[in-house]
Amino acid sequence: MLRTLLLPASLLVAVLAAAQQEQPPAQPTPAQPPASATAQTNPVKPTPEGLAHAKKVWGYDCALCHGDKGDGKGDVAASMNLTLKDYTKPDSLKDMTDGQIFDIIKNGKGQMPPETGRAKPDDIWNLVTLIRNMSKKTD
Repeated sequence: MLRTLLLPASLLVAVLAAAQQEQPPAQPTPAQPPASATAQTNPVKPTPEGLAHAKKVWGYDCALCHGDKGDGKGDVAASMNLTLKDYTKPDSLKDMTDGQIFDIIKNGKGQMPPETGRAKPDDIWNLVTLIRNMSKKTD
């Protein structure tokens, strides 16, 4: 009697396992940051050290396209015929939250590579501050 119960049970397990294997894998969906992330304000208090480090990162990773001053006229952008925002103009970021800028830097956008794995979150937040400061006039 035990054999009679075990055979149908093992067949059922085999059929269920085969059915799971035949299902196509789920298609990945494009990563959309949660609204709470894009609404986030910069939690990192600017320090001279943090901004100095952000300037170094900008020089290595960002200036090639975005320009040394953030005007969008870097050598790579020019050679690729890219039109980038001019961060030296105060209205260029008026419709963007700190969280949106952070997300773009962290995850990349279009042809821009992500900083994920290359920069710590605090470094990215310092870049957000640096970019915001590019449009402020210094006397």
